[in-house]
Amino acid sequence: MNREPIEELIEKQKKEPETVARERLDIILKTVELKTPSRVAVAGFRGDVVLAYSNLTWYDVSYELTDKTISAIVDFYSKFPTDFGVTRAPYGLEGFLLALAFSDFPEFSNTIRFLWGPLHDVLKDRWSRWPGRELRTDQHPQFLGGEFMNPNEYKMLIDDPIQFMFNVIIPRACPGLGAPGSPQWNGSMIRMGLVLQRIMMFARSVSLGLSKIGIPAIPTLNAYAPADIIGDFLRHLTGAMVDMRRYPDDFKAACEVLVEPTVKVASAVPSTPPLTFFFIPLHLNEMLPPRLYNEFYWPYLKKVIETLVGKGYRGYVFFEGDHSPHIDTILELPKGWGLAYFEKPRDFLQVWEKLKGHSAVMGGMPTNLLLHGTPEKIEEYIKNLLTQIRPEGGFIISPGVSEQPPNIPVENMRAYINSVLKYGTY
Repeated sequence: MNREPIEELIEKQKKEPETVARERLDIILKTVELKTPSRVAVAGFRGDVVLAYSNLTWYDVSYELTDKTISAIVDFYSKFPTDFGVTRAPYGLEGFLLALAFSDFPEFSNTIRFLWGPLHDVLKDRWSRWPGRELRTDQHPQFLGGEFMNPNEYKMLIDDPIQFMFNVIIPRACPGLGAPGSPQWNGSMIRMGLVLQRIMMFARSVSLGLSKIGIPAIPTLNAYAPADIIGDFLRHLTGAMVDMRRYPDDFKAACEVLVEPTVKVASAVPSTPPLTFFFIPLHLNEMLPPRLYNEFYWPYLKKVIETLVGKGYRGYVFFEGDHSPHIDTILELPKGWGLAYFEKPRDFLQVWEKLKGHSAVMGGMPTNLLLHGTPEKIEEYIKNLLTQIRPEGGFIISPGVSEQPPNIPVENMRAYINSVLKYGTY
């Protein structure tokens, strides 16, 4: 009796994890290089659905860094295989401004890229909220951002962005640290180092656990869109958009000076063959009309991407929201620059038609179909989608949103993975 492809993969990744890991890495590498892999890569499930299935809470993956958490995550991906992307543990929220502040310390800057729950306890940062602290233990960690810079302080930011972050922004946004150079600051820095050491050790344990089921650890460094640094950490999104109109020259000058330290953070770790990503999540992109996007956002993001690609890295950019109005700008990047992940474009196939042969593309699986459809409808959708996309190569299928809701039926998750394995071979 013939078994379904998903069953064959589950068995193979258990018995031959090293072989499966090599195969998966080869699939991702060839996809990003716009070559023809053995099959279409499938990006699996992340977020609430993993926790619900595994009987974990957001407090568990944020604070309870134990073997129980590792075992539950590995068990989920042993049953619902993925080639790319897993639920992160410990879970991190945006904290790129901290990485920028330490950009002159390459051995540290990428380590402090994210806000972690235990780090939040030290910083008392006002950017984020955490389960078991400001939130219930079952609530998703929340990044709120905030306004921590006044418009009349742009000159200080432009003159010396690193000192401005240390002396002005971090004390305002992270009162747990106290004043720079104070006993509280020095003691908190020591505590922060101990916390980060614990987090990195746990993250390595998770990676090791996933390697035992054939999930390769692809080095992924960190970068950011300069305009989002202003919007997320300094002026809030609304303040940033107001500043584009009221203080256009200051806003652009600030974005320009943020390019260099952003590149410095991302390139702190040398590119490791055959593939090292730099990850950039976009936030202001869908809120801006093309005129403002092209003037205030894209030129500086483009400079970051092109500089890092020139240094041997590959981009992994999450185009959040509906990026449809700005798709053509991606064609300004060098062919094969990296992976473009789309959350919810109005017409995914239209995006694909514009970018195929130029950029590797990720997305295409509607979350609503996973949530409310049937296995038969999911198989039909994937068969039709891959019939149109597969011949070109350069595609990773993924749910559009980066994290999926808790109540996706198990049979639908299996149907999604199985259908890609069934119809995605080259």
